[in-house]
Amino acid sequence: MKYFLKGQIWVTTEEDKPFLGPGRIALLRKIHELGSIRAAAKALNMSYRRAWRHVESLNKNAPEPLIKTYTGGKRGGGASLTKTGITVLKLFEKIEEEFQDFLKKQTKIFQKNLTNLPD
Repeated sequence: MKYFLKGQIWVTTEEDKPFLGPGRIALLRKIHELGSIRAAAKALNMSYRRAWRHVESLNKNAPEPLIKTYTGGKRGGGASLTKTGITVLKLFEKIEEEFQDFLKKQTKIFQKNLTNLPD
């Protein structure tokens, strides 16, 4: 039988409150892709209210706002990531990539040691 190490990365504030995790990163990606909090929430099967709470929390806890919103206009407004938002998203993605590489390496070590156990 094969075994696999799995894990996720969470970034918390110094008060141990959630700042970034898989759901919020997915929301940032979708806002960046779709230009709308409502469209991002819909694409992620997330309520609009929950998405707004995440946006407010992200903007409040970041050193600078990560998401900028636009109201009105012909298209009814929208949202986009700020430069800081794009930087945070890319930084998290880099850390996530390195973390997944680490898990793959450790999985091989775990599997090797498990199959070489003495009887």
